[in-house]
Amino acid sequence: MQNSPSPSDQASDRDDRPEVAILFSKLVTTLPELETLLDKCSSHWVYEDGIYRFYHQSFKVYSLQSDTLSIVQKLQTLAPDRELNPWFMQIIADGTRKIFSPEHNKIWAETTRPIVEAFFHARYFLEMAAKYGRDLEYPPRAMPSGWAALLHLYNLR
Repeated sequence: MQNSPSPSDQASDRDDRPEVAILFSKLVTTLPELETLLDKCSSHWVYEDGIYRFYHQSFKVYSLQSDTLSIVQKLQTLAPDRELNPWFMQIIADGTRKIFSPEHNKIWAETTRPIVEAFFHARYFLEMAAKYGRDLEYPPRAMPSGWAALLHLYNLR
């Protein structure tokens, strides 16, 4: 069993940048909303069925786009004054501008894999936001990978 860090250890390990403190505070205060959205996006009808629809070559995979955009919107509310990571936003753009056309069946993976990829990336960041909003007592300098990734999302690392 590990002991809790002493107050002096916490102070030296705490990332005290104001923008990180604001982000962390928003994570903690919106945790119930983040967890509700994560539960929805991890549910049978979104996560399990949505990914199945890719492999089944069903147009229903296109519905993942709205869930992806809901996640991105929620993540943006955590730091509305910050632009999200440009690579992330490119993945989102590539995977959320699709309208089904029967011609897509001929190039299925090329057309729909970006939808799944965007959903996976968005869901990952939502999961990390919920996890570290729940598990951390303060924003640390020595970072778990998921927390570090979340800071990259907000261009804070």
